[in-house]
Amino acid sequence: MKKIIITIDGYSSCGKSTLARQLASRLDYVFIDSGAMYRAITLYFLEHKTDIKDEKAISDALDQIRLEFINNGTPGQSDIHLNGDNVEKAIRTLKVSNHVSDIAALEAVRHFAVSQQQAMGEKKGIVMDGRDIGTTVFPKAELKIFMTASIEVRTHRRYDELKAKYPDISLEEVKDNLLKRDLIDSTRKISPLRQAKDAITLDNSKLSMPQQLDIAAGWAEEILKGQLASKI
Repeated sequence: MKKIIITIDGYSSCGKSTLARQLASRLDYVFIDSGAMYRAITLYFLEHKTDIKDEKAISDALDQIRLEFINNGTPGQSDIHLNGDNVEKAIRTLKVSNHVSDIAALEAVRHFAVSQQQAMGEKKGIVMDGRDIGTTVFPKAELKIFMTASIEVRTHRRYDELKAKYPDISLEEVKDNLLKRDLIDSTRKISPLRQAKDAITLDNSKLSMPQQLDIAAGWAEEILKGQLASKI
């Protein structure tokens, strides 16, 4: 059966990973969370106090990093492992969030991650989300989705994720973090966040998870039937 590559790009807290996981599960594809890869690299850099202004230190650190996605027992879902350790929860902290955009903007880091991502997609049948997947990693992907939502909606989503672990966190602090990440991601010199010309916009500000999944799955089905090209 024909398989395709599906890319999902967009701003922080748009629900890219959630949709990518669900879409991969529905299509029986492999889900690859590129954001988790950058978070895992950031976690390693923070734990080892890597000087991100020192090119040799960055190169040496990357030489020590081994990333894997291993199925976590749920069909279509996997956790990221850093040097053999499951770090899926450790990479979701606010400390990592506050540093990931700066570290992900480093040229050596992006080359390291992109080369691994491209290798993962050689056999197709994958759904990958991130910020430069449809523009840099897989510019020839058959289906490219660009997700967006209002900053208010994104702020509340991220706040709901963090408040249990950080009860003193404020909505304003979360909003400032998102806006900072948006700016860094959109203005970095290497593979900035931007919408590919042939990507379809999916604004989920007012959509439920089942609704956005049905829309995206419908696009994938039309691609597989050769019917979507005329609609883009």
